[in-house]
Amino acid sequence: MSASRLEEQRRGEDIYQCMTLKTSIKCADACGPQWLQKNDMIRYYTAAENSHEQGRPVKQASAGRQRGAEISEEVSFRLRLAPVLSRKSSALDVEEKKFPSSEKRVEGLSPLTEAMEREVTAAFNEGEPNETMSSAFKLKVTREDIHTLRNLHWLNDEIINFYMNLLVERNKKERYPALYAFSTFFYPKLISGGYKAVKRWTRGVDLFKQDLILVPIHLRVHWALAVIDVRRKSIKYFDSVGQKGDKICETLIRYLQEESKEKRNLELSLSEWILRSMESHEIPQQLNGSDCGVFMCKYADYISRDKPITFTQNNMPYFRRKMVWEIIHQQLL
Repeated sequence: MSASRLEEQRRGEDIYQCMTLKTSIKCADACGPQWLQKNDMIRYYTAAENSHEQGRPVKQASAGRQRGAEISEEVSFRLRLAPVLSRKSSALDVEEKKFPSSEKRVEGLSPLTEAMEREVTAAFNEGEPNETMSSAFKLKVTREDIHTLRNLHWLNDEIINFYMNLLVERNKKERYPALYAFSTFFYPKLISGGYKAVKRWTRGVDLFKQDLILVPIHLRVHWALAVIDVRRKSIKYFDSVGQKGDKICETLIRYLQEESKEKRNLELSLSEWILRSMESHEIPQQLNGSDCGVFMCKYADYISRDKPITFTQNNMPYFRRKMVWEIIHQQLL
């Protein structure tokens, strides 16, 4: 094998070793005993299927704070099949330029202008990793953070949280459904400390006056999304590798129940709510081991506008570059 091929293989092995790390947290622990009351009735759209929760991708510098449950064998197998390109390979640049022109065939996806493309390329260039590229919502995005939007890289917390805030601001200005988005740190705090640990997170916010609530799921080698639709009294779990999130939905309905008692002094009728994990044939699925964060962000984008989710894996390179421009300019296209 050539030296470049050996290096490519080594990089691939390093990535997948990280993706299949195990933790001691079991699926049942993801909710905690305070959330499970056998006498409560919860209505599911489909039969509940208990499965291991997944992990999540992490920013390497902050890996020590991450906690998640085991990724399933099926997903681990699928991720091992994902193509991995060497960062030194020109194929990466070819892939980044290959897809945007084809986006003209997909309704609602306009190619970036040449000026926009130049800005994105400049943002991807080498530079001071800690250089601030965008600052808003009491958040700061550095060049290092922006580089997680390069093809075949995992998105980190900073990119996810900044993008969620952009969605909330867009909905306010353009009269889309009233939207609230939790931080990526909300869910792990909830499962580790229960309602008391996050009670103050919604100080000054009435969740029950929102139309939609986005909950980025903070797992270890995988990003997923839970959406609370207050209008339709439903909680849905969106996963780009098709895993179930029934336990996650249960955790969130228990949280809403506590929130209603605390903030409204009103009992939430669990029997009125529908919990559902979206099936893999119902929503777009990723075909590699790196695009889960982008899928999650775009699920949130389409859902927050009440639009059907029509994108595919082929749109990911375009979305990544588009998100760079949007984050830098603090404006969604």
